[in-house]
Amino acid sequence: MRRPLTCVEICAGAGGQALGLALAGFVHVALVEYEEEYCKTLKMNRPEWNVICEDVKKFEGKKYKGIDLLAGGVPCPPFSIAGKQLGKDDERDLFPEALRLIKEMLPRAIMLENVRGFLDSAFNEYRKYILSSIEELGYDVNIKLLNASDFGVPQLRPRVVIVAIKRGELGTFIYPEPLDNGKLTVGEALVDLMSANKWVGAKKWAKGADKIAPTLVGGSKKHGGPDLGPVRARQAWAELGVDGRGVANDAPAEDFDGMPRLTSRMLARIQGFPDTWYFGKTKTAACRMIGNAFPPPVAMAVGKKIKECLEYEDIDRKC
Repeated sequence: MRRPLTCVEICAGAGGQALGLALAGFVHVALVEYEEEYCKTLKMNRPEWNVICEDVKKFEGKKYKGIDLLAGGVPCPPFSIAGKQLGKDDERDLFPEALRLIKEMLPRAIMLENVRGFLDSAFNEYRKYILSSIEELGYDVNIKLLNASDFGVPQLRPRVVIVAIKRGELGTFIYPEPLDNGKLTVGEALVDLMSANKWVGAKKWAKGADKIAPTLVGGSKKHGGPDLGPVRARQAWAELGVDGRGVANDAPAEDFDGMPRLTSRMLARIQGFPDTWYFGKTKTAACRMIGNAFPPPVAMAVGKKIKECLEYEDIDRKC
């Protein structure tokens, strides 16, 4: 019987990546998160997880040397087109901490995700530095842009996913292929939730919401309330029959007329979270946690491919 594959996760957020990796078969021995609200969410949903609520800059990785997987979604604002794209000059850039922890832990595999902006030409030099630094530590490094909609998540949400496998492992990592059962639309994903209060227009609404959603925006602690983002994003939501100016407490009433607003539970489902994942009672905090999360189905798909590499037995088979 194989031992469970272990994982340390940094910048764990509200648990999107961690949940996906757990579903892929990894057992978390530590999750590091700085914000107290996020830590409470992690502990509330998975009491068995060892949540370390501290700045990753203070986290020591030496005690976890030889861990199977080091994972994390390092903060995206330094590379996001929604921000100033300061990259390495942004104080929120935690790639240097990720490199430090790789050196300290020497994990068998690494998974780091970030926004599409990380691939912009403005960051070519810094990106090459990050990838070559990981290579120099003894890893074969892969980088690819994945779209969440290819893995059953009803929004585009492009994310850069870096996967590195320690040299000496027999497996060769290959990114997961998109699912072949078509893209899930917003209407298909949410019709039952929209119908929760017997809204007579739910099915008609779902028929019109026949596309995937624009990328959910979480915002920062200072900026980002319970709404669906800036004007352009709200316009895209309006084309799906959704009022993006705010977030509702409940599904539309039976006789509701007009464009409905989404609830935080609906947002969570659009992000790929199960309905059982709890984000607390405050809409603003819930929207921020959900919008900043990595979709669990994408993390699970990538995690399964990493797991295959680390459990590789047949030398003629590629994972």
